[in-house]
Amino acid sequence: MVSEKMAFLEPSTPQELPTTHHNQNHKQFNCRRRFLRGFLFASLGLTVLHVCSRTTPAVITNPVEPAKSDVCLTPACIHASSEILYNLSPNFKELDPCTDFEELVCGGWRERHDLRPDQGDAFTGTIMSENSQLLLRHILEAPYPKSSKHSYFSPMQLDSTSLSADEENFNKLTDAYKACLDEPTIKELGIAPLAKIVEQVQQSFPVSDSSSGNALSETILLLSRYGVSGLVSSGTGADDADPDVVAVSVAPPWRIGLPSKERYDDDALVKKYQGVVVDVLSQLGPKENKDVLAAVVDFEKKLAAASPSTEERQDVTKYYNPMSLKDASELVPKIDLDHIISTLASKNKVERLIVASPKYLKELQKILDETDPAIVQNYFVWKVVQAFYSYVDSPVVKPYKGFVNELAGKDPNSAPERWRTCVNHVDDGLGWILSRFFVEKAFSAEAKKFGDLIVSDIKDEFVKKLKATEWMDDDTTKKAIEKVHNIVQKIGYPTKSPDIMDPDNLASYYKTVNISSETFFSNSLSVIAFAVADEWSTLGKPVDRDQWGMTVPTVNAYYNPPGNEIVFPAGIMQFPVFDVDVPAYISYGAFGSVAGHELSHAFDSTGRHYDQNGNYTDWWSDGTVKAFEERTKCFIEQYGNFSIPGPDDKPLHVNGRLTLGENIADAGGLSASFQAWKRRSAQKPNAHLPGLEHFTQSQLFFVSYSNWWCGKSRRDTAINRIYTDPHAPKWARILGTMANSREFRESFQCKSKKPTCELW
Repeated sequence: MVSEKMAFLEPSTPQELPTTHHNQNHKQFNCRRRFLRGFLFASLGLTVLHVCSRTTPAVITNPVEPAKSDVCLTPACIHASSEILYNLSPNFKELDPCTDFEELVCGGWRERHDLRPDQGDAFTGTIMSENSQLLLRHILEAPYPKSSKHSYFSPMQLDSTSLSADEENFNKLTDAYKACLDEPTIKELGIAPLAKIVEQVQQSFPVSDSSSGNALSETILLLSRYGVSGLVSSGTGADDADPDVVAVSVAPPWRIGLPSKERYDDDALVKKYQGVVVDVLSQLGPKENKDVLAAVVDFEKKLAAASPSTEERQDVTKYYNPMSLKDASELVPKIDLDHIISTLASKNKVERLIVASPKYLKELQKILDETDPAIVQNYFVWKVVQAFYSYVDSPVVKPYKGFVNELAGKDPNSAPERWRTCVNHVDDGLGWILSRFFVEKAFSAEAKKFGDLIVSDIKDEFVKKLKATEWMDDDTTKKAIEKVHNIVQKIGYPTKSPDIMDPDNLASYYKTVNISSETFFSNSLSVIAFAVADEWSTLGKPVDRDQWGMTVPTVNAYYNPPGNEIVFPAGIMQFPVFDVDVPAYISYGAFGSVAGHELSHAFDSTGRHYDQNGNYTDWWSDGTVKAFEERTKCFIEQYGNFSIPGPDDKPLHVNGRLTLGENIADAGGLSASFQAWKRRSAQKPNAHLPGLEHFTQSQLFFVSYSNWWCGKSRRDTAINRIYTDPHAPKWARILGTMANSREFRESFQCKSKKPTCELW
């Protein structure tokens, strides 16, 4: 099964650009292969439950601090100190960190940051992403860097032949960027490019003759080639139970229409959405009865009801259902899965599928039997609109653009600055070329070395944790330690598949992507065709373990269970999360906790199902599983008590089961990183930061961690995240994680030193 990667942050762009084809459909089908489940974007609540078992080594409760005279006054240290002071609540000295740490750390951040009209939420990671965006903008709007100073790993050090390839790659980037910026041409073309695809869909599924020639299957196939999930999503990825083999999987679309199935229970929202669908589709003609157009949403509602919950989509024990292609096809005979898969697979023979939800396919058959073909046709057209609306500028799609904004609580007419949209467009389509130029500006050999050291330190500390864990039996502990040793750590940027520092390799990788500086929509289609072909080309080959699931500028990180790997793009290894020139407690507190979080995913509610080689198998003893599940009940209840105002103003509670893996990873990662820092600082004491004499270095470790989560969210965005995001809200990731940290409680001398919930 295309397995789920566990990312530090929620998988959405910080500035919440309109969903494009490539990130909504191609990437979202790969929610198992590409979905990054881990640490970065997410929100709070607390319950007093206790776990009695000791699962962590003893910590030093009163650490010896360096002399206060040892203060770092370099520009880097002054910058780091000012960042913390800027974020702290103005009355931070008067607040009790044991009960109100989030306000203490982030009160100033909220006072000094407002959301732009185009933002649904923002936090420290958003600012980091936007800093990276600005750097990328400067790269894309400047001439090819022929004469500037380059790092030792720069392709500029290569011979003239490679240099030529490097410049051609750069020109491809800038052409894509220029075409995206050319709003007059985009506006002049209007709806025409999208209308051509709509016409193809209507011809593929003619209402008058939809029952002949297997029009349904041909239309699903057509949409698949455009990377659009119609009634089913299909794709490839590592087989969870045999992670060196590429498997094909079939799943319900990750998103039916509204952000989650629960949103279809909001009658007012559904009515408004229905009006938008009718408004847009009636303009795409031929003129259709408005009742038929409105029924598209009723059809979606039935599909949503048949779809698995977000929680089930994250659960490998639920979505991993291998079966023969023949048996899968019998679940939904109206759709010729054999034809669709065989065509997409080209010359590769496919006999076995991973079916993420057999129940959905059975229900889909019933729903199709009861649905007028005219409704189905308009549903397909609507999927095209949702996939491609952001690539056109036309009054036809304006109602839907406004609705998408309102759905996130934003100004209906708001939009990011065009250059932001275009930087993301280039990163989405030609990300590895862009990564090559980003890494030279924003990364260094020293940063990579320090990052490797932090991750290695945390692996060592996690082994110690496993040895000290009394609820695991000896055999399971031994295998778990072997799994930690086997974890592959990828830091900074890829040097294979593709090698971003080899211009010829990059040119070959993107050779089928045709880019013009004048054809934005066509460029986008070329990128889509490349992405779909690239995914299906993996069939019949061993899984490429050198591939990365995130481009280098990405401010995020992930753990990939079948690959048993933790990946940290250079984008997340930036100020204020990571800096080689400031005291180590800053980088260990923030980036180190990210690293520990991703490593902890190897042993969370999902990762525990994968052994030291990445195989989905039962390798824990029954007694250890039972002890694990008993301890995780505490996390489920603790986070389930956190809530936000819901659509009806009643409390909408965090789903403690959906967020369980992330909450376990937050707690385990923070503890492992703290222990790693303490051992390093005992060998090499850290200097103090100026102006922060109120805090000990141990306390600043936790301030640095929590600074990462300072943010704001619009109500509607927060509601959508509760239903769709496996991460708790950001404020909850501070309060819940601090409540679960013995080291935090000891560092701040809280009355109770016992964590609320404890696992690793």
